[in-house]
Amino acid sequence: MKGKKVLLVNPWIHDFAAYDLWAKPMGLLYIGSILRRNGCEVSYIDCLRSPHPCMKAKEPKVAKEGHGKYYRQIIEKPVQLKDIKRNYSRYGISIETFEHDLSCVQSPDAVLVTSLMTYWYPGVIESIMCIKKVLEGVPVILGGIYATLCSDHARRYSGADHVIAGEGELGILSFLEKLWGDKASFVPDMSNLDTLDYPCFDLIDDLRYVCIQTSRGCPFNCTYCASHYLSPCLRRRDPHKVVEEIAWWRREKAVKDFAFYDDALLYQSESFALPIMREIIKKGLDVRFHCPNGLHIRSITKEVASSMKECGFSTVRLGFETSDPLRQKMSGGKVTNEDFLRCVENLCEAGFPSRYIGVYILCGLPGQKAQEVFDAVSLVKSVGARAMITEYSPIPHTKDYEAALRMSPYNIAEDPLFHNNSFFSCRWDGLTYEDYRQIKNAARAKP
Repeated sequence: MKGKKVLLVNPWIHDFAAYDLWAKPMGLLYIGSILRRNGCEVSYIDCLRSPHPCMKAKEPKVAKEGHGKYYRQIIEKPVQLKDIKRNYSRYGISIETFEHDLSCVQSPDAVLVTSLMTYWYPGVIESIMCIKKVLEGVPVILGGIYATLCSDHARRYSGADHVIAGEGELGILSFLEKLWGDKASFVPDMSNLDTLDYPCFDLIDDLRYVCIQTSRGCPFNCTYCASHYLSPCLRRRDPHKVVEEIAWWRREKAVKDFAFYDDALLYQSESFALPIMREIIKKGLDVRFHCPNGLHIRSITKEVASSMKECGFSTVRLGFETSDPLRQKMSGGKVTNEDFLRCVENLCEAGFPSRYIGVYILCGLPGQKAQEVFDAVSLVKSVGARAMITEYSPIPHTKDYEAALRMSPYNIAEDPLFHNNSFFSCRWDGLTYEDYRQIKNAARAKP
């Protein structure tokens, strides 16, 4: 593989709304580091790059913590979405800018494209079309979440020459060995995540933040989440290795903001998260941590909350989802209302202002009634926290997806566009669009 040239591409997002909430293609950048370890020359084009020196449009606003807006161009809606009365956009750089960036890449031997939300596949297709137009004859390999959850659809419609489903590190090495007839000199042990080199964030110009993955998988199996399908077992890194990586990015690239990409960062914190935080405090690292994925509420004890505050946690998001005791139990049993109230109390005592504690609440689950969501909003606001409504999206290979198939008026099994959360695909008489608007207003209303 030595000397082979590989281009990594993070595709456009086509949607009604999109925002850079510390979003980077973690899996793709890990694969890039593995390929470099095997002697490949790796380059990277991010269709979501902001700012971009070739873009004539006004630069999107970016917060000091690194998150912000993307470039945006309104485009025609797919016919499946014509009834949604909102503008549909391409988020990211212009087609001309992307084609210019592609033309600057020197004769790659393969192009690897990633994917995220299943219903963002139109942006994936358009990106692949541009790649094939400019880099004619170069094999295009697609991986990522859409490619895994909807692999048959991706193989039929994406335009990629090959689709790799599942965890990509070993899959891509196996495929490239066959493509090039050359064995990999380095193959990571995926049961030991510390055998992976750091993801190649150094390929990103204007690096504002780094995403940190301390583990893969989740001990819970929530009915609405595909984490267990994407990564069936919980694997964790050595806490000291995690801190070494954070310190390296802080020292070598002057990065201050870090976003945790874990599904279970605080689970069994005494043996994992607390040692990480204690070491960060001991080293005196001047950093800020952000948790857009949502933290497990039950794990936030007084000691954990105090350590989070001392070591630099800035953006705190909690995975509450619902205040209904029956649904809490039936959907996975990871939280109770008592856990939530105790958690917020612990965070506030540690010095986190309640208004800065974001709490995710799911809206639009199959068979869910509006009052259930209103009750969750009321409970969150009663402790001064910020209620954040998360519209349910049917995700293949989850338990709730089977219920969504039965009750949704849309053919969500046939076309992932119908997974779009703007569709409110499981609405019914018990939870209508009007209910949803009132719920959003209630969540935004000041106490």
